[in-house]
Amino acid sequence: MRLLGPLGLAGRQTRRVVPARVRALPAFRAERLLRSKVKRLQHLEGSNVANLRGQGTEFDSFREYVAGDDVRAIDWRATARATDVLVRTRRPERNRHMLMLLDTGRISAGRVGDGTRLDASIEAALLLGGLAAAAGDTVDLLAFDRRPRAEVRGVGGKGLQLKLMHAMAGITPALVDTDSAGLVRAAVQRTRRRSLVVWFTSLDGAAVEENLLPVLPVLAQRHRVLIVSVTDPEIAAAATRRDRLLDLYAAAAAESVLAERALVQESLRRTGIAVVAASPERLPEALADEYLELKQSGAL
Repeated sequence: MRLLGPLGLAGRQTRRVVPARVRALPAFRAERLLRSKVKRLQHLEGSNVANLRGQGTEFDSFREYVAGDDVRAIDWRATARATDVLVRTRRPERNRHMLMLLDTGRISAGRVGDGTRLDASIEAALLLGGLAAAAGDTVDLLAFDRRPRAEVRGVGGKGLQLKLMHAMAGITPALVDTDSAGLVRAAVQRTRRRSLVVWFTSLDGAAVEENLLPVLPVLAQRHRVLIVSVTDPEIAAAATRRDRLLDLYAAAAAESVLAERALVQESLRRTGIAVVAASPERLPEALADEYLELKQSGAL
């Protein structure tokens, strides 16, 4: 008789099950900012937003007119039926749609501060996703270089941020030039309704001239486009150093880069494309503030 051993039948080896490697979730240091940004969002959605007007706002309720209110917000029909002058309060629309495009090509591998451009973009995308979830918006994410690297489709609510974290956990920069035309085609296919398209990429002059400008009109004619770029704080610091001769050469080069970047941003803004450019530490908050400004102005 063949005896049973602790590993199974005698003479048969059982394979040892090794747990699959768990991918580390991306760090989310900007989470500390989320609560204050959500509070500001709730303030926008409160009853004191009578002066909010635009396509991205909807009627909320009536309240009495107070000094400083926009007279265009007065509802004369409601006022005629009441004893006081009434204004229509509005709030930012909910259930809007956002598509975040994450460029994972060669430029995303560049070191900026303590990490890569991609690390900083992921951090900002996580804060923006959490804020959009609190606003009742739905979010898509597409990470792309020559092909899709990660994707989240049509998610909102409390589960959004975790889905974004898991989707971006395994993304690493690909050392290839991004196919910007292919990225735009993929974005258009995934976004039929008018949306806010947030594109995390570089604002270097050559990259914008060759990769962005030829394809941006396709997105801009259908959607509101926001370009998000990580800036290198070392360049800004170098532009201020003048102590030695070598510092002067470095400062001149840094000022040239900053001037070129400013021209690029201005040219994009003239075409109706918003730009957020900031250092890795400032980028998440700057992007969240831009999103809230769009909500407040009724543009989203």
